[in-house]
Amino acid sequence: MRVTCSPKDGQKPGTSGLRKKTKVFMSEGYLETFVQSIFDATGGAKGKTYVVGGDGRYFNERAAQVILKMAAANGARRVIVGQYALLSTPAASHLIRLNHADGGIILSASHNPGGLEADFGVKFNTANGGPAPEAMTEAIHARTKVIDEYFIADAADVNLSRIGTQEIGGMEISVIDPVADYAALMENLFDFDAIRAMFARGFRMRFDAMCAVTGPYAREILENRLGAAPGTVVNAEPLPDFGGMHPDPNPTWAHDLMERMFGPEAPDLGAASDGDGDRHMIVGRGIYVAPSDGFAVLAANAHLAPGYRDGLKGVARSMPTSAAVDRVAAALGIGCHETPTGWKFFGNLLDSGRATLCGEESFGAGSDHVREKDGLWAVLLWLNILAERTESVSEILNGHWRRFGRNYYSRHDYEALPSDVAEAVLATLRAKLPELPGQEIAGLTVAAADDFAYADPVDGSVSRGQGLRIVFTDGSRVVLRLSGTGTEGATIRLYLERHVAGPDGLSEEVQTALAPVLEAAETLAGIRSRTGRAGPDVIT
Repeated sequence: MRVTCSPKDGQKPGTSGLRKKTKVFMSEGYLETFVQSIFDATGGAKGKTYVVGGDGRYFNERAAQVILKMAAANGARRVIVGQYALLSTPAASHLIRLNHADGGIILSASHNPGGLEADFGVKFNTANGGPAPEAMTEAIHARTKVIDEYFIADAADVNLSRIGTQEIGGMEISVIDPVADYAALMENLFDFDAIRAMFARGFRMRFDAMCAVTGPYAREILENRLGAAPGTVVNAEPLPDFGGMHPDPNPTWAHDLMERMFGPEAPDLGAASDGDGDRHMIVGRGIYVAPSDGFAVLAANAHLAPGYRDGLKGVARSMPTSAAVDRVAAALGIGCHETPTGWKFFGNLLDSGRATLCGEESFGAGSDHVREKDGLWAVLLWLNILAERTESVSEILNGHWRRFGRNYYSRHDYEALPSDVAEAVLATLRAKLPELPGQEIAGLTVAAADDFAYADPVDGSVSRGQGLRIVFTDGSRVVLRLSGTGTEGATIRLYLERHVAGPDGLSEEVQTALAPVLEAAETLAGIRSRTGRAGPDVIT
């Protein structure tokens, strides 16, 4: 069935697809015009195979039904969809690769809250399993501005509760167990026998799925296959509103886990994952593992897991992520790549064999097993490392700092700012950059200042305007950028970093250690004075 339509405002994908309020996606024709634009801008759907699924948030299953009918009307050959339209983002990436699909449509706003009054999102992943590159998202956006028709089958809804094969207008629909293939992949990467033996010796952990999509995956793998005690996985049932939680695994939103891990009855390991399963947080008994530190530890110890015993080809990190992993790469004699924020920038490095592990400061890490960051994968790698080293999280982290020094690091988020105010803050600082080198700011001397640009070493594409970067002569850094993951106003992310070589000064409180860098950042950018905020909304 052909339906005439008109362009909808604001359909430009961000770093992880298009995110809007749920009611916007539910409005007449909004989802349909964006999905049709995806098909049109990627060469049409005729004869193609897609993977579809999402994190179970409000409107997830209804949106999946619409996409299935549109794929059929556009001539797709087959769609693979998770039971109840559930798929974690890394599991969707794996299914695209495993089935040699032409792409996938993932329904998620990741770590954003869910519900009728909250957020929804749609993103397109390409045949390599990774997020669409910038050129493709620009083409999709261009199509949204001129679209005048979409196609949708006039058919009954698919029974997404029944695993098996169904059909719409000649298009095959395979409803699958969303966990099975992903769990099998994890068994190939990690030493499940060693981890199982560690649990049998009395090792205890707590995994907070935050009422999001990772719950079924974590319960199957941790409790059923690895023998963790029943109840190890909490908040394991995916709920449309995430049980009222903000499914972002950081110390602010995973506060219950933090309190338990710093309490008298703390287990050996605490972990959490986000709405769509691509982020993770790690907490040891009485010690929090910052994402940048965690990624560096994973890189330094990945060889302990069977899937990485041949060593790493290289590592890659987003520019705002701390340079902790750079020191590991230097010690291992492997390449270290610095990219803009957004997992799509890692795809070429992974596909070309230039990197094995990738990480970003916003609680994301992954490897070349898929083309997305993968929260549960990171937790399993930590478990494999703990099983092999028979040390605590605290002992491993402190040993890492003694060897490589410590990169004190923090991110301060100023959320839901008026867009013009946020843009003005960055524009004012951007104009100052050329004159900053050599200046002393709050006791720190500026060595270099730029607006980060990235030249992809594989395809030669250049991405400019990826964040303002000020580096001081002692190696400290200040980075500012606008986030592309929100649905309301604008978020300024301020990143602060300071390296201490050791052996002294490795146990200072993080915000105390970073106080001189924060003072320099405020002097340079005046975020608080210009926005009227007393401080950041979230500190991680």
